Amino acid sequence: MKPLLALYFFILSTIQLGLLLGLFRYSRNQVGAKPSPYWMGSLGISVVALVIFGIGILVNQSGAANPEFNFTIANTFFYLAAVLQLLFCHSLNHPVTKWMRLLVGISVGIFFIIFELMRHYGSFEIRTTFICILTTFFFLLQIFEVQKKFNTSPSLQLRYLQYATAMEMCFAIGRIAILTMNSFTINQLNEIPQVLVFFTIAQIVMNTLAYIAIGAYWTEVMVLANDKAKSENLEIKNLLREREGLIGSLLKANKTAATGALSASIAHELNQPLGATQLNLQFLQKRLSDKSLTPEQNMEVLSALLADNQRSANIIQSLRSIFSDGKIGLEQVDVNELIESVLRIANPEIHSKNIQVVLRLDSTSLINVNRSEIQQVILNLINNAIQALSESNTLSKELQIEARDADGGIEVLVSDNGLGIDKEVRSHLFELLTASHKKTGMGLGLWLCQHIVSRHAGTIRYQDAPGGGAQFIVFLPTSQE
Repeated sequence: MKPLLALYFFILSTIQLGLLLGLFRYSRNQVGAKPSPYWMGSLGISVVALVIFGIGILVNQSGAANPEFNFTIANTFFYLAAVLQLLFCHSLNHPVTKWMRLLVGISVGIFFIIFELMRHYGSFEIRTTFICILTTFFFLLQIFEVQKKFNTSPSLQLRYLQYATAMEMCFAIGRIAILTMNSFTINQLNEIPQVLVFFTIAQIVMNTLAYIAIGAYWTEVMVLANDKAKSENLEIKNLLREREGLIGSLLKANKTAATGALSASIAHELNQPLGATQLNLQFLQKRLSDKSLTPEQNMEVLSALLADNQRSANIIQSLRSIFSDGKIGLEQVDVNELIESVLRIANPEIHSKNIQVVLRLDSTSLINVNRSEIQQVILNLINNAIQALSESNTLSKELQIEARDADGGIEVLVSDNGLGIDKEVRSHLFELLTASHKKTGMGLGLWLCQHIVSRHAGTIRYQDAPGGGAQFIVFLPTSQE
């Protein structure tokens, strides 16, 4: 009888081992959801318990009443496998906490001690009844947890798991009933009733079917996860295609915006030299009609017209280079001299508005910049200050221009004692096509200033002037790559 009984255990352990190896290999090829370590661990421990139990039956010389120590080890492994399977079912609905895992470890130690005492002082009937009562309790909890999961996520495999667990519980209860009705004490293995052996093997077979149902459920979860991953990948691909199309549209829009900004900037910057040209032409026309034009006035007007024409050409060339993102075209420039040249252009407007100019040109360094672009920046800032002062009711209108050496470069400060700039406007002061404090204008000047200064690796910022009004500070590095 012993070889046949041991063979049953070896056959069942081989079936469970094949299931474990197959599922383990399959899980290694999956990148989505991984199998629960609780049921995989339970299956592996169950295989070990079956092998130890089968070997114990073959080598047992003490009979069923006082078996060897390996039966304590085998039954402890069976207990641990049952607890881990219960933890898996619990994990379907709730996370397994650290305290639960600690409690399981303690319970395994307690079970080992109790069963070892039973091995020495208890009978076969007491040990078997103790094991069957414990497993019946676990089976009830397991069925309850699986039902909770089934109510929220119906699955045919979970239903199979419930059926297999219910049959395990029935066979465990049947073993208790058989032992209760047995009229004699079992001392040897060959004294164990055949029906009890059948119920024991049947319970282990149902346990194997439960593991198969769990493996099938995990495979089902993996299939759904893979389908979901494929769907998400397809959605991501569609989103990427949409993104590429959107990027292409934005690139086209960006080119259109750059072209519009260039056109608006040219119109904005050419306004002053063209206006000066118109005034000079009107003056020349009036003098010619009155026949009162002197040779000196003629030369002066023509020189002014040529200067304005050259300035217009420089503006167009400068703006074209700015928006082409080509090389800047650097040269060594004396900022003090550059500021004075800009003031000569703005002097007629300054005098007509009765504005007093205060110069503090203390810089002694030369900077490596594009002369016409930086000249345009300073001219824009001066024109903004002139317009702000013309809109101010201040009696003594003052424009301050300062150039000073700074760490790694120079700073140019353009200040006025006008009304300053409102706080709500400052956050987008340098944005394209956003008007600042001016009642008219297209909001190009300060944006263009920042664009040019950034091209020169510099910075431009606004702050309130110390005496009230607006102050713009431009920093330009001494040298650039």
